[in-house]
Amino acid sequence: MGDLTGLILVTDETFEHEVIRSALPVVVDFYADWCAPCKTVEPVLVELSESLTGKIKFTKINVDDSDRVTRSFGIHSIPTYLFLDHGREKGREVGPVGPTEFRSILKRHFSFA
Repeated sequence: MGDLTGLILVTDETFEHEVIRSALPVVVDFYADWCAPCKTVEPVLVELSESLTGKIKFTKINVDDSDRVTRSFGIHSIPTYLFLDHGREKGREVGPVGPTEFRSILKRHFSFA
């Protein structure tokens, strides 16, 4: 998973550095390898991460491997997408999201456009 273009795999150990202290706004994709809907949205995230390089950081966190962060954000369903800016949650979406809808959500939470 760590080799996906544009998507940064984070863990309990790297979350603070990669997400909370990020200079860029961050999308956090809470997923699991066994989650079929998570896999359907992954190409959307890869495409968005490539087209928005330098504007928004896209990260993934495996709920099975990173229990502390998953619990601290109260994640109960996957996929769940958190939108954070300077460590503060700006919003969240639960469930699979298509490319057009995802762009609209990004514009709503982040002033990058």
